[in-house]
Amino acid sequence: MLKNVNGTLPLHKPRSIAVIGSDAGSAKNGPNFYSDRGGADGILGMGWGSGTTNYPYLISPLEAFQSRVRQDRTSVSWFLDDFDTAGAASTAKGAEAAVVFVQSDSGEEYITVDGNEGDRKNLTLWHAGEALISAVASSNPNVIVVVHAPGPIVVEEWIEHPNITAVLWAGMPGQEAGTAIVDVLYGSYNPTGRLPYTIAKRVEDYSAQLILGGTPAQVLDIPYEEKLLIDYRWFDAKNITPRFEFGFGLSYTTFDYSNLRTYILASSEDSTYAKYEEGWAAGEATPIEQGSSTAPWLHAPAFSLEFDIQNNGTVYGGEVPQIYLHFPESANEPPSVLRGFTNVALAAGAKTTVVVTLSRYDLSVWDVENQGWKKPEGEFQVSVGASSRDLRLRGAIPLTKED
Repeated sequence: MLKNVNGTLPLHKPRSIAVIGSDAGSAKNGPNFYSDRGGADGILGMGWGSGTTNYPYLISPLEAFQSRVRQDRTSVSWFLDDFDTAGAASTAKGAEAAVVFVQSDSGEEYITVDGNEGDRKNLTLWHAGEALISAVASSNPNVIVVVHAPGPIVVEEWIEHPNITAVLWAGMPGQEAGTAIVDVLYGSYNPTGRLPYTIAKRVEDYSAQLILGGTPAQVLDIPYEEKLLIDYRWFDAKNITPRFEFGFGLSYTTFDYSNLRTYILASSEDSTYAKYEEGWAAGEATPIEQGSSTAPWLHAPAFSLEFDIQNNGTVYGGEVPQIYLHFPESANEPPSVLRGFTNVALAAGAKTTVVVTLSRYDLSVWDVENQGWKKPEGEFQVSVGASSRDLRLRGAIPLTKED
């Protein structure tokens, strides 16, 4: 959930609901009509390509709404033509809430859908989704937008419209798509999802841009000038404000973070491992045969982070605390690097202690000259928070017992 103004969600027995958009309905010819799902018709549950499978069934949001509203005796109307914006606006007018479903699809290169050869050509909604949202928002003061998409969409055209009160970013949810959406909209399930990517304000804000041209026989020259600055790392390094940052997600409750403690754990009792651990602590590059990415001593828990989380709200919910490591300047790493996360479920008012461990590998960089993993010189800082831009607790990683 990305937006929820004044507790719009969860829904509380609305008198009437308007369900808008083809993404709310069933595919005209069934969910498996297009080979390898290479088409966009009805609710979007998965992308296209060789990794797909046939749906045994696919529950649309409209079906799920029709089932749910009977409990509250709510009146439900719908309009599934994306391009008839006047009809959509008329259907939404007067409803207590209007839920607009929009989508963007992608898949594998061997299938082309609406000119998209696997990858998307742009970061806009399909079926003129922006116009559909704007039309509904012009006729109803309580519009909830549900987005099904494989990745980010630029939402600036409509995200701040005063009549858009909530936004649910639903990804590609599979065969129970409609049931899952309605469960969240009505509060039967408290959303805990977090964005696995950054939603930027402009396409130009991303570190890599779309490169077109060439033929299957040609190899395009693509310079990877962003290096390690991918997604949130780029936004942090360039001080670019995103619309929604990596790791962001709202809940029907709130959580308090407190009391961060960091510890160094006991070294290995194995004499062979201990030798490499001591060398790593001294800043030496480990030999390739023992310092490779598969070396057990490199991945064993070496540092412990403990902190407390409390559910401050009135409903049960889950939080996803994220651990971001800040390398010393000598490492030439991005400003923040995600190094761990977990899911914590708490009853209203409940509090718990969360423990997350880091390994020596988490604190290492690759020494090209000496061909081994190495601890950079300097102090390691760590942050714990609810997203890459919502860091609640800060501390340092102790590198020796004396610290």
